[in-house]
Amino acid sequence: MSLREKHRTMKIGIALGGGGARGLAHIGVLKVLEKNNIPIYQISGTSIGALVGGLYSVFKDARKVEDFLYKFVNSEAFEELNLDAFDPDPSKNISYWKSLLKNAQRNISLFRTWRYKSMLTESQVEALFKDFPDENIEDLPLNFAAVTTDLITGRETVLIDGDLKQAVIASSSIPGVLPPVEMLNTKMCDGGVSDLVPVYVSRGQGAQYVIAVDVTKSLNQKEELSNGLSIIDRAQSILAFQLSRERLAGADCIIRPSSTMFSWASVRHMPEIIKSGEEAAELALPKIKKALGI
Repeated sequence: MSLREKHRTMKIGIALGGGGARGLAHIGVLKVLEKNNIPIYQISGTSIGALVGGLYSVFKDARKVEDFLYKFVNSEAFEELNLDAFDPDPSKNISYWKSLLKNAQRNISLFRTWRYKSMLTESQVEALFKDFPDENIEDLPLNFAAVTTDLITGRETVLIDGDLKQAVIASSSIPGVLPPVEMLNTKMCDGGVSDLVPVYVSRGQGAQYVIAVDVTKSLNQKEELSNGLSIIDRAQSILAFQLSRERLAGADCIIRPSSTMFSWASVRHMPEIIKSGEEAAELALPKIKKALGI
């Protein structure tokens, strides 16, 4: 086999990182890879990466994933999350009363986490994911892995078989927002707590060339650290950046969409975020094609 033929048969893995709404950029990345006939052998996903990656592993069509998630974020069940209260308004001229209302909504949502396990109840989560495909991971047309975190042991847990919906919910269960998922005789939460960009998971599943999509919040964005919540958020961003940097060292190609300028709750900016994924993937294409001999 020639070197060119060897490259063309290389098993390509995609590691889709966590980052809340910023991870909608994964859709744009998958659109570009699909359009350019980049053969995907395996997808690993953390949090929003598991949501997008799981859907893509079912549909193998990025536009179908996009259509599904547009309906998902516009559903009545999703609106109960009240994410707008946590999303900084891009306008600098926000009125006093609007600012007061957003703060009140945010505080009410946070108050629920002091009294209960999360902002959403288990029945609300069930309603939120009611239309998610009922599939088993091992039966999917693509090799897929969802990353979760064991709340009891603190260890990263990789789900490669069993119920896809349950795996995606477990991987996406942001602490305090969605309740932990009880499975495998333990409690699982968001995979981003232990592995923000699952590069080594893709390697472990047989990928020979790993494309990592990093949607970790940019530390270059200037923020007003005017209250405790903003300081906690900044500290979490630094922690996430350091964790993802260690994981990204194992990737062959890193795609960083400009969606990193948005917050984890910026769902209302879905079109711009998806576009940022497309633009970043286009920039990475020459490197990917050269590595694959295309």
